[in-house]
Formats: sequence, C-alpha cells, structure tokens
Amino acid sequence: MPELTVDPRAYGFEWQNRPASDLRIASPAQIAQFNQDGYFLLEKAISPQWIEKLLVQIDPIGAGITDTTLTLEGERSFTYKADAITFVRNLVAHSDMVRDLVKSPVFRGLGHDLIGPDVRLYWDQAVYKKPEKARTFPWHQDNGYTLTDPQAYLTCWLALTDATMENGCPWVLPGLHKHGTLIHDSTPDGIQLRGATAPLMEKTAVCVPAKAGDMVVFSSLTPHKTGANTTSSIRKALIIQLMPDGLAFINEDGTRSIKNDPVLNMPILSHGAAC
Repeated sequence: MPELTVDPRAYGFEWQNRPASDLRIASPAQIAQFNQDGYFLLEKAISPQWIEKLLVQIDPIGAGITDTTLTLEGERSFTYKADAITFVRNLVAHSDMVRDLVKSPVFRGLGHDLIGPDVRLYWDQAVYKKPEKARTFPWHQDNGYTLTDPQAYLTCWLALTDATMENGCPWVLPGLHKHGTLIHDSTPDGIQLRGATAPLMEKTAVCVPAKAGDMVVFSSLTPHKTGANTTSSIRKALIIQLMPDGLAFINEDGTRSIKNDPVLNMPILSHGAAC
C-alpha cells in the first residue's frame, strides 16, 4: 500500500467478507466483487418511473441557488460554489418519495446482503454536478469525513441521469477498503486521500459509468472520486448510505455518539424484517 497511511485511530481493523448466501438483491458474483474490490454496479436498481417521481421533488431544490459549506471536525471547512456543484442533504426529512425509496425492497435487500439483519439509514443527499465545470471531487473514503465504529458502512450512488466519464461518473480504487480508514488531507476541493494521486495508485483506478437508474454500491472504506462535468448538462445523483444499527461517531476526544435519529437515521431492517 505505497504512499497510503492508516489512520492511527483505526489500527486493528480487519475486513469481514460478506457471505454469498441467503441473498435478497445482490448476486453471488456481486458479493464476491464487493469483498475483493469494495464495489459493484447494480444495473436497473430503480425504474424510470421512480426516477421521474424523485426528480419532481428533488429538482426544485437540487438545482441550488446558494453555495454549500461543509464543516468537519478539526475546524476544517470547504465551500462549493452553486454554479459548480450543489448538495441537498437529509431529503428524507422533506421528501416522501425519498423516504419510500430508502424503505423500498432494493435498499432493504442491499442492507440485508451487505450489512446484516439490523440496518439504519446513515445519510442521504442529492448531488448535482453542473455543466462545463472542470472541478473534480478528489479521491477520498467516506470514512475520511468522520471516523465511525464499526468503520464499514455502505454507500449507494444512484444515477438519476446517465453518469459518464465526460460528466463526472464515479471512479474507485479497488481493494484498498481492506486496510480500514486511511489518512486524508485538506485541499481546496475537499478532503483528499493522502497519496492517492501517486502514479501507481492512479494506474489502478477504475471508471464506473452508470445509466440512469443504475447504482454504484461500495463500502464506505472504498476510495472513490467523481470527475469533472465537461458536458452541457447537469449530472444528477442521489446518495443513500446505510449502516448497522448501533454505529457511532468517534469524536476527536474519543467519545462516542450513536447515530439513531428516528428520521435522519430511520430504521430499515430489524432482525432481518422490514421496519
């Protein structure tokens, strides 16, 4: 793992492979790819009808008229210009369609297959990458924002429009999820995995284009980025993150904060059954 450094707070991490049995959504081959590479593409995860209904509720706010400031621990903050990229967070608190989607069979099934019998929502947000902007979202792990216990949760990157190499589809660095949470540095474009731009790392990168309705499913420990949107259209995505019940933030002082808000972290599965 040249150039990359494990976060000292994450020492002792051991990746646990998911079993390829009793599956509800993922195939055995997809589970094998998830275990080995940290991601897979779930094609036609939702229908065009679902997308149409989601966009009716998300578009009016997803277009964005104000800049977004992201504040992280350690007094780090990043500002994203609304004409380049916009984020709409916690849609489950405002959109009945997003709430219904989070509790739909596809997410219950993914939670069962890739997390376990007790699953909650971790986070949700729409991300609209604006046209003809050269800004790339840097290589990072989702755990780079906040260290959690357990460290591994699940990110589901749902394409609401076709996501291509030209308009900013996801890229991943396969296999690095097995090392746990890695050190990140601050850059003008956001947090960036230390060493991820080294030539050896870039050679291992995999581009993952997705048609509208497809979903890129990856571990929160899988390094990923999205490229610049050099086209004339907005690239739209909805990110749904799932976690095991009981997951906690590890604060800078070592204290733990359980994520269990009844709405923002709504339960999805309990003992394997729908909530």
